[in-house]
Amino acid sequence: VSSTDWVTLVSLLLPAAAAAVYKQWIPNTNFETASNWEKGRVPCASDVVRFEKNKVVSVFVGSPHALTDMYLPLNGEFVLASGAGFAAFDGSWDPGCDSGATVRFADAEHHAWFNPTLWRAVSPDGELEPSGRIFSVDEERVPCRYDDVIFQPETSFRVNVDSSQRVIHLRSISLMGQELSSPEAWAGYLRGPSAPLQFHGNGTLQVTGTGCPDKSGCACGNAPDGHRICAALLGASGRQCPAPACQSPLQPLGHCCGVCGATINLDFTPDFDLQKYRDRLVQGLLSQPKYASVRMAISKVHKAQTFLGVIPRSSTPLIQIVLIDDGAGAQTGSTAEQLAADIMEDVAEHGETLGISSGKMEAATGSAFSKQAGSHALNRIIAATVSGLLFSLLLLGGILFLYRKGKLRLPTLRLPRPWDRAEEMASPDPASDKGFDNPMFGVPLPEPPSADCGEETLQEMAPKDHQVFYLNPLYDASETET
Repeated sequence: VSSTDWVTLVSLLLPAAAAAVYKQWIPNTNFETASNWEKGRVPCASDVVRFEKNKVVSVFVGSPHALTDMYLPLNGEFVLASGAGFAAFDGSWDPGCDSGATVRFADAEHHAWFNPTLWRAVSPDGELEPSGRIFSVDEERVPCRYDDVIFQPETSFRVNVDSSQRVIHLRSISLMGQELSSPEAWAGYLRGPSAPLQFHGNGTLQVTGTGCPDKSGCACGNAPDGHRICAALLGASGRQCPAPACQSPLQPLGHCCGVCGATINLDFTPDFDLQKYRDRLVQGLLSQPKYASVRMAISKVHKAQTFLGVIPRSSTPLIQIVLIDDGAGAQTGSTAEQLAADIMEDVAEHGETLGISSGKMEAATGSAFSKQAGSHALNRIIAATVSGLLFSLLLLGGILFLYRKGKLRLPTLRLPRPWDRAEEMASPDPASDKGFDNPMFGVPLPEPPSADCGEETLQEMAPKDHQVFYLNPLYDASETET
C-alpha cells in the first residue's frame, strides 16, 4: 500500500473515529408513510380513514388528500405543510383506488425511546453516517446524556420515554428543523401544545446545552435502563442472543449479548485524552490492512466493584475497548485478538505518556482455548497479594482443623492480666505470710529456758489458728505478773 493510499484510508476512517454524538429518531407518524397504516398503504380517495378516538397522535401532512370520510381522535393534532390539507371525494374516478375500504392508522404507542433499533448515528446536518469501523455497544446506541438528538424536519412522531431515571439528560434536541440547545428554550417548548402529543411516559427529557466536560470521556449514563434496551433489542430478534461462534464469549459492559473477539480494560490517569487515544488507535493500528476485518468500540464505562465478589461496594471508571472481526469457524475473533495484543504492547511501552496506568486484556476465539492476558506490575502485585491472603487463610484453617482433631498440640501461653495482679495484692495467700521485718533481728537471744518449762514454752511457740509467733527479746514476762 503506497503512502498516498494509506493517507486516503486514514481519512476515510477518521470521521467514524469521532464519537457519534448525533443520534436521529427513525420512526415517524406522517400521513404519507405507508407503514403507519394497517393496510400498508396510504389512504386514497374512496377510502374511509379512521383514527382511534382514544389514541393520542401527532400527524404531519405533507400534501393534499381527497377522502370519502375520516374519523378523528379526541386528542391529537395535524401539522400541515404548505399546500397540504383534506378535501371531500367528489366521486370522480381515481386510478388504483376503486375498492373503497376502511383504513386505520397504526398504533404509535409502542415506539420506545430505549429501543436501539429506532436510532441511527448521523452527521450534524442529519446525513446518515457511513457504516465504519467504529461501532457502539448497545447502551450507547440510544442517545447518551451528552448527545444531540435529531427528529427529522417535516415529520411528526410519538415516543414512549418510560425510564428508570426520573430525568433523561441530553445536550440538545432538534425537531421541525429547530434546534433547542438551552434549558430555557426546551422548557418553553414543553409548555406548548405539541410536546404532550409527541412524548409520553414516566420519564422527562431535559436539555442541558453542555457537552462532556472531561477529556477522558464521559460514561453514557444509560446503565439504569440497560434492561429496557436489551429487552427491546432481543424482542426484535426473537428474545434470545445469537449463538456465539466461540466457547466462552466475552460480555462487554453495556452490551446485551456475548461477543467473540477481545476486550481491553484500561485504568487511566488525569492526563488521559479519550479522543486523542481513539485517533491513535485508528491511525496507527486499526488502519493497517491486516486488521481490515476488525471493528472497534471504545468508550468510558463504570465497572461495579464488589466485596468478596458478592457485596456491592462502588463503581470505578475505566476505558473499555471491544474488538470483533468477521472471521468464521476456528478463525472467529483471532484477528481481533492479534490487534488487542498489539494495543497491549503499545500500552506497555507508551502507557505512562498516554495517561494509562494499567490494562487488562481478555480474548475469546473460535479455537479450542480462550486466552487471557494482563499488563503492568500493578496487576501482578494485586494477584500476589490476593494469593498470599488466601494461602494464609488456608494455613490457619489447616492448623485449626488438626488441633480440633487432637492431632496437633499447641503450647499453652498464659499472659498476665492486670486484674489478676490487683487481686493478688488485695488478698494475699495466708500460707505464704512470713510475718514482717523485725528491727531487732540479729540481736543475741537469751539463754534457753529450763527443761521444766520447756514443754510449756514449746506449746506457746506452736502455731495457733495458723498464726505466726516469734520471741521478742525485749519482752519481760515478770512485768505482766503483778
